[in-house]
Amino acid sequence: MRNACPQRLGEKWVRALWALPPVLALSLVFLYPLGLVVKQSFTPDGGDGMSFAPYTEVFASAAFRDALWTTVWLAVGATAGCLVLGFVLALVIAFVPFPGGKAVARFIDVFLSFPSFLITLALLFIYGTVGMANGLWTDVTGAHAGPFQFLTTPWGVLLAEITYFTPFVMRPLLAAFSQLDTAQLEVASSLGARPARIVRRVVLPEALPALAAGGSLVLVMCLNEFGIVLFTGAKGVTTLPMLVYSKAILESDYPAACVVAVVNIAISVGLYGLYRVVSRRVGA
Repeated sequence: MRNACPQRLGEKWVRALWALPPVLALSLVFLYPLGLVVKQSFTPDGGDGMSFAPYTEVFASAAFRDALWTTVWLAVGATAGCLVLGFVLALVIAFVPFPGGKAVARFIDVFLSFPSFLITLALLFIYGTVGMANGLWTDVTGAHAGPFQFLTTPWGVLLAEITYFTPFVMRPLLAAFSQLDTAQLEVASSLGARPARIVRRVVLPEALPALAAGGSLVLVMCLNEFGIVLFTGAKGVTTLPMLVYSKAILESDYPAACVVAVVNIAISVGLYGLYRVVSRRVGA
């Protein structure tokens, strides 16, 4: 017993020494730059001391309030759309036999690795000002311009985000549906329950944890999405990441950019904590 305690203590020290290099690397690569951003957010432009003036100035600006509201409603709207569309598509793939169903399910996994701007470019080719849909319309009607002009509006950003992030909801749903006991569906069907009632009473309760986990993840990613908003070229659509870009790159107002970045990080970390809690319950 006496030898066991020093041995355990030595094992703890060995583990701590092994953990030290990656911790130092992470601190140097991530925590140190993040600390510089937070420090800069408390440093007025041209000043040497620490002050809350940059926060006061940014919070009082209409541009920040508009960007915050735009970010929130786009993220919430895209998340709601992804939940509805993802649930319907996952139902079809999981429970409606059709040729190529397994290939579609595998493609979803591949789709998760696609960059967001790729989806935006695809939508521009289809619905852009000189895209296929407008080109077909002008060829048929002889009009000077097509009717599809929504991609440069907030609705175009919303469509692009729903298109890109829906598979992030479908993936956990398909995993949940694969564990669903099909005998329950057969019993409900044999008792005369209609498909809509089966989905509402049997499938949906089993899918709620996966919906919560996927929705939480999509909400976090939508709040931080930059490429989709930038590539759509939507005029007047300024989200928090776009405001950081505008303040830092276009206006060289680094304290204001850092303030907006800190706010964005705080919101994202809070929602990510919620996502981890939900995911842990789903795993349980």
